[in-house]
Amino acid sequence: MTTTVRDIITTKLERQFDTIDADKDGYVDCTDYQRLADRYIQAYKLDKNDLRARALQSFCQIYWLELLRHSGAGGDRLTKDQFVTANRLACIDTSRLNVVDGGGHAIFDVIDTNGDNEISKDEFARLLRDVWRSESPDAMDVFMKLDTDGNGAISRQEFIRAVREHFMSNDPDAPGSMFFGHI
Repeated sequence: MTTTVRDIITTKLERQFDTIDADKDGYVDCTDYQRLADRYIQAYKLDKNDLRARALQSFCQIYWLELLRHSGAGGDRLTKDQFVTANRLACIDTSRLNVVDGGGHAIFDVIDTNGDNEISKDEFARLLRDVWRSESPDAMDVFMKLDTDGNGAISRQEFIRAVREHFMSNDPDAPGSMFFGHI
């Protein structure tokens, strides 16, 4: 009997889909991405005209359009399978948008509320609670994994590396594999 090993990237992207699908209708569309941007803006108490908020909103809009472009879907929404496929393609096609690095930097800038180029435990807890709506008791374990140098904060470099791992690594123990829960 042959067993199939589940692709870790697919698992991570499916969990990301479940988080983004705000109305839980089994599809993501542009309103789900707007809601995601709004959750960041509200969680971090940003004015809609704040440059960080505007950059995040712009990224979410362009990211959504890139997903549609890569999905091959004929409509304005994506199923979970289409979402996974589109993300895989959008991450390797950087001709219009570098989904991984661009998104990572835009999100980091919002989370880093005091502008010290690090994400503190409090800033990260706000992300988990108010944006990702994670109530898992081990959610802060992610912070400890992302803080690869163990200095008590997540640097920009650590965060971007983890975002890359989320989208591109099949290592279930990589820090970026934990963004949406333990694999």
